[in-house]
Amino acid sequence: MDSHRPKPTETNRSLPIALLRARERVMGPIRNMLSKAGVTEQQWRVLRVLDERGTLDPTEIADRSCLLLPSLTRILQTLEAKGMVARAPHPTDRRKQQISITETGRQLILDNLEESQQLNAWLRDEFGQEKLDALLDLLNELDALERPAGP
Repeated sequence: MDSHRPKPTETNRSLPIALLRARERVMGPIRNMLSKAGVTEQQWRVLRVLDERGTLDPTEIADRSCLLLPSLTRILQTLEAKGMVARAPHPTDRRKQQISITETGRQLILDNLEESQQLNAWLRDEFGQEKLDALLDLLNELDALERPAGP
């Protein structure tokens, strides 16, 4: 092995790996809740975005729920078949669609609100409110970074 070659960062100091590990720690219990509710993580994110933001076009839903548009198309079809979202033509641009959450979709969120809040309380209690707030602030700041053009 070439001793002059740079060594990769240890995995516990690798941001991508640390983010994945943290995601799994947080999402494990949430996945169990969603499985019992009969929805996927992606479907849940779409419902949460629509519940929070109101009627949106698919591009904005994809962006806000961290999904690729082709994946969102399938997710919306599934949610529409379950009666959790509704589609309508855009009022001024007939080429576009507007997607909204239905009462069935809202009820799913409400039915799982207590368990979701319990999971959030566990995380807050274990991690601490101040650290959790700081982590969320840092992650949102990281998300807002613009990468310069080039390699």
